[in-house]
Parts: sequence; C-alpha cells; structure tokens
Amino acid sequence: MASYLETAMEIAREAGALLANYFERRIGYQLKGEYDLVTEADRASEKLVVERLHSHFPSHSVVAEEGTGQQRCSEFCWYVDPLDGTTNFAHGFPAFNVTLALEQAGELVAGCIFDPIRQEMFAAERGSGAYLNHRRIRVSKVDKLEETLVATGFPSRKRHANLNIHFYYQMAMFTHGVRRAGSAALDLAYVACGRLDAFWEFNLNPWDVAAGILLIREAGGTVTDMRGGPAKLRGEHILADNGLVHGSILELFDEVFAGKARVPLPEIGVPR
Repeated sequence: MASYLETAMEIAREAGALLANYFERRIGYQLKGEYDLVTEADRASEKLVVERLHSHFPSHSVVAEEGTGQQRCSEFCWYVDPLDGTTNFAHGFPAFNVTLALEQAGELVAGCIFDPIRQEMFAAERGSGAYLNHRRIRVSKVDKLEETLVATGFPSRKRHANLNIHFYYQMAMFTHGVRRAGSAALDLAYVACGRLDAFWEFNLNPWDVAAGILLIREAGGTVTDMRGGPAKLRGEHILADNGLVHGSILELFDEVFAGKARVPLPEIGVPR
C-alpha cells in the first residue's frame, strides 16, 4: 500500500509544480455551465495526473473532476481533483491544491492533498496515521463548541437559495468564527492537523472529500454526514471534526434542520 501513497505524492508534487507555474502567469478562465469556472491549468493538471496514474496502475479506475479519467472493472478507484479551488486560482487568491485518493473495494486506503504555494503535503494511508510533510499530525483537542474555529463552503451556483446560510449563521454565533476559504480539500486537511476544529458542507463531490476523509480519520477525528449518519463520498452533506465537539455540532445542526434557530437571523435594515 505504501507504494500507492508514495506514487500519489510524487504525482501530486509534479501537478502542483505545474499549477504554480500557471498561477504565476495569471491565466484567464472559462465558464463550464452558468457559474463554474475552469482554467487551462485544471485541464493540464488533470491530463498529467491521469496519464501518470494510468502509467503506474493501468488496471485502476480513475474518476477525475474534468472527466478525463476512465472507469475500469477494478476494485481500485482513484479520485482526482487536479485543481481544488479553481475560483481562488483564477483570481490570484493563493488557496488551492491538487488532491488524489485511492479507494479499494469501497474502502479509502490512501490519499494526499498538496498545496504548492505553501509546499505542504498532507498524506495518509489506512492504519498508518496522517502526516504533513512527513511529520505526524493529529486533530485538535478543543472540546467546547464555543472555543472552536470552523470552516464551510458555499456552492458557486444558486447561492441565494442555499440553505447553508442558516447553518453558517448559527455556527458563527457559537464559535470563534467560520472561515470560508474556497477549498474543501484544504479545509479538511486543516481539520486533520488541528488548524481548524470542524468543517461542514453540502453537495460536495467524491474528489473533493476522499483524501480529506481519510486524513481526518487517521488523525483521530470523526467524519459523518450532518445528521450523524455514515459519511458517503456521494452524500448530500458532510461533517468532519476533532470528535470532541461532534455531538455539540450535531445537536445544533439538528435544530437547524428542524427549522429552529438559537439566534434568529437579523432583519435587513439600516443599522441604528
């Protein structure tokens, strides 16, 4: 199994160097659909990663965000996001990464998230712990919701209709703050290493979360859906945290799902 992770890290570093080069050039972007951005860097990075994976593991399936992977009859499946944080990247905001994760017979066994700007490689394999640049990482020890720093994200489409604003507001009122940096994979990696205490979001894709889920579990954290059920790569929502505040967050989320608010949203008007 170690060879899978080592190869994934090698590929991620190569793709990350490519992304960094594009980032310095401040290339433009296109729209895929009505709202979602895509750049030449997304496509170039995905081509590199998929080609490398097929070269090393020709029998493995590859599921990649821009659709260039191949589905094969294999118990092994790679999930690839060649550029997580495309909107950040396109605007010159330095929070993006390349992420790879391997699933074997339905179980996540290896994954890495590489931030080429900070040269940070988050990596984990099942049963062997989680690491940042080869140093062991653990989730935070914060055990009170009121002392947490948390993160979430919002979809690029239909923001006005997204119910996460209700969860965002309640969490903002009962924590040290909610960060929204625009890269789900990095948010999950930051939970794994204790920079954040929790992360939640709706409607993410398998390539957004696969590596992060494994990282957090191997770092001693907890990952479920937002109702406390099993986390699914294609689930409606995800909640990842240090485990110590999981119950408190689920209790708050249950109230929001039920249409209750501990602190009502303020009415729009001129401040007095």
